[in-house]
Amino acid sequence: MTTDMTEFDRIRDELVDSFDEELEMDLDESRLDAIADDHPAHDGAANFDRRSYFRELFKLQHELVRLQDWVQQKGLKVVVLFEGRDSAGKGGAIKRITQRLNPRVCRVAALPAPNERERTQWYFQRYAAHLPAAGEIVLFDRSWYNRAGVERVMGFCSADEAEEFYRSVPEFERMLIRSGIILVKYWFSITDDEQQFRFAMRIRDPLKQWKLSPMDVESRRRWEDYTRAKEVMLERTHIPEAPWWVVEAVDKRRARLNCISHLLAQIPYGDVEHPPVVLPPRTRHDDYERHPVPAEMYVPAVY
Repeated sequence: MTTDMTEFDRIRDELVDSFDEELEMDLDESRLDAIADDHPAHDGAANFDRRSYFRELFKLQHELVRLQDWVQQKGLKVVVLFEGRDSAGKGGAIKRITQRLNPRVCRVAALPAPNERERTQWYFQRYAAHLPAAGEIVLFDRSWYNRAGVERVMGFCSADEAEEFYRSVPEFERMLIRSGIILVKYWFSITDDEQQFRFAMRIRDPLKQWKLSPMDVESRRRWEDYTRAKEVMLERTHIPEAPWWVVEAVDKRRARLNCISHLLAQIPYGDVEHPPVVLPPRTRHDDYERHPVPAEMYVPAVY
């Protein structure tokens, strides 16, 4: 009985540990809530209670694993774009999608600003290099739509270059779809007040300050310019073959759940049969002797 309980405890601890990453992220957000206690109320909706959120998230993540298996077996090519204002919650949604998936199947493309050479290339060239092969899912944390947003608003591209982008991007995306790529585009939408609140929290939190770049701070001043740019972008690039989907993202937890649920509905998938995995018996050799590791090679046991 003692042996059984010990084994049970090991199994339980292993399962609990597998959930720790999500718990840590959630506790991190709770810590931000504590920092926000003395901040004026904002227009965020009441969040899901933690238990309900975890229950739904884990269900959806189980479905994401099934989708991953289907994509891999059928050789599908999936591209998902995540766009939205700074602090809109794109990164948090991406983390929950990739959290339990195989990074060899599902990967994130988050490209830095183009270097001197890339600025002379065809605009879509550096993004095309990250497109999936068969059996892969690529999540773009910001995408070629940088040209319609930050580049246009901050003056990093000319009016002619922006206009050429609007003419080219529908054809570019139709070309991707004709090549067999499944393309899904999300815009994470938050209010003016909510972005102000989230920026203020990042300023107050030393563990989050790194997320606020000078460009982010300037984007706060240019809220209306970004709004106009977003409206033009949605109007000119919302095409039947690759429509935009807007995620109401003031409530972060609901936004993640809604986005994942919607993504799962965009790609019909089914069960993939896996052969049973049986561990082979451990091979043992009479002449094998495990040598001790020198004590000075161990990491100090501080905890």
